[in-house]
Amino acid sequence: MSLAANLLSATAHDITQLMPERYAAFRPLVEDGISFFLGRLTPDRFAHILADQAKMPATTSLTERTILFLRRCPSLQKLGQVVARDRRLAPELRKSLQRLESSVPSIPITDVLPIIRQEIGNAAKISVAHRALAEGSVGVIVPFTWRETGPSTLRHGVFKLLKPGVEECLQEELKIWSALGPFLEERSVSYGLPKLTYRETFDAVRRQLLSEIQLDQEQKHLAEAAKFYSDFPQVLIPRVLAFSTPRITAMERVYGRKVTHAHASEEERQKLAETIAEALIAKPFWSLAPDVVFHADPHAGNLFQTRDGRLAVLDWSLTVNLCKGERAQIVRVVLTALALDEAGLCQAVSCLAKTRPEESILRTAVRDALRQVRTGMFPTLDWMLMLLDRLATSCYVEFSEELTLFRKALLALQGVLMDLSEAPIANRVLIRTGATQFAREFFDRILNPAGSDLLGTHVSNEDLFSLWASLPITATLFWLGSWQDRLEEARAVLQKTSRRT
Repeated sequence: MSLAANLLSATAHDITQLMPERYAAFRPLVEDGISFFLGRLTPDRFAHILADQAKMPATTSLTERTILFLRRCPSLQKLGQVVARDRRLAPELRKSLQRLESSVPSIPITDVLPIIRQEIGNAAKISVAHRALAEGSVGVIVPFTWRETGPSTLRHGVFKLLKPGVEECLQEELKIWSALGPFLEERSVSYGLPKLTYRETFDAVRRQLLSEIQLDQEQKHLAEAAKFYSDFPQVLIPRVLAFSTPRITAMERVYGRKVTHAHASEEERQKLAETIAEALIAKPFWSLAPDVVFHADPHAGNLFQTRDGRLAVLDWSLTVNLCKGERAQIVRVVLTALALDEAGLCQAVSCLAKTRPEESILRTAVRDALRQVRTGMFPTLDWMLMLLDRLATSCYVEFSEELTLFRKALLALQGVLMDLSEAPIANRVLIRTGATQFAREFFDRILNPAGSDLLGTHVSNEDLFSLWASLPITATLFWLGSWQDRLEEARAVLQKTSRRT
């Protein structure tokens, strides 16, 4: 085996050792995947990655080496940003990955200044800073000042443009991702792991990452977000400036700090967390609009607390469009769970999937989820996501691309919320705002037909009547299920005792 192959194998093996113990069975598969990825990079890029590793002191920790490796691959750096707040990871690893959310710029201003000048010309009213402000996985942020016509007030803005060479790197990596999905599906069979839909998941992520280099699309998303949040004064969406071009976005500069770095009391941090949950989850979810856009990359590097205490939501390159039908189906999952309706919940979950899950696995997952409801867990968003994740990782089931990305965005966002407050903020805010919306639509509910769900809560009068009418059956199911739970617990205790004797 060549030296390069040995180094490749060792690098892949080392990285997998950082995976949580609960996913130990997947370590060989992930190791194969990393080797596959590294082995298909161009020789020059692979050599640069190895050279970076060789320059680090021998005492450098495995986590530090992994962070440097991720920085050299924009698609993997984006993946690291997504999971940086995942509480299932070791605290040390999470803290290290959070450095990927934003970093001290390493790109000299001389590398990007010609691009800026080429796009905006030599406008005398614009003065570009001598150094970049921040650097992300694909873009670099450069501050500037300008004077608008009329008032002589000095204005502050930032240019967002792609890092030199990142388009080529990303295109190369995303081609590898296209081949990586089928490879992992084959390897998972040989390791006896669940047959997950890696191909569809990677294709969805690949399409989303391609949109990151389309700056004109982000400008459109920023304008749409500004309009959507125009009635929410606690939220600031950066204003896109007139001298933006398809290759460079000019927008107002936001002064503040990452929400997780906010110097505030516990009460103020909880209030900030509630604002985040309401703005990025509740407001779009309870919207009456046929289609709404969710921020699909809500890591802490994109969420700032401004100097005047507002929430600034940055970087709208990645978004998720969730139609009203999908939101209504999510609510239907919760309603059938409240009614302890096993058959109804199986049907509601199946309607969210592109392919029907295997019946026995679906029934088992649903029964376990309903057991949680019987023991006091309200069927919240967390509860539903746990159910969907279990189905996605235990059998061959595909969810829509938008729903898959919505789940990933919620995972990242909930990690940020938990870093601000240990309380279940997202669930609390979603229930409170849903109740407010329900009260607000009282008269519309009277005027609408019984089966119409053209309401912000996505619940028709017919749904409410069915829930009310099923209360006697629900009570019976609750007591029967509770007795069954106790019998199963007693049986488990007896089996454990008999094994000991």
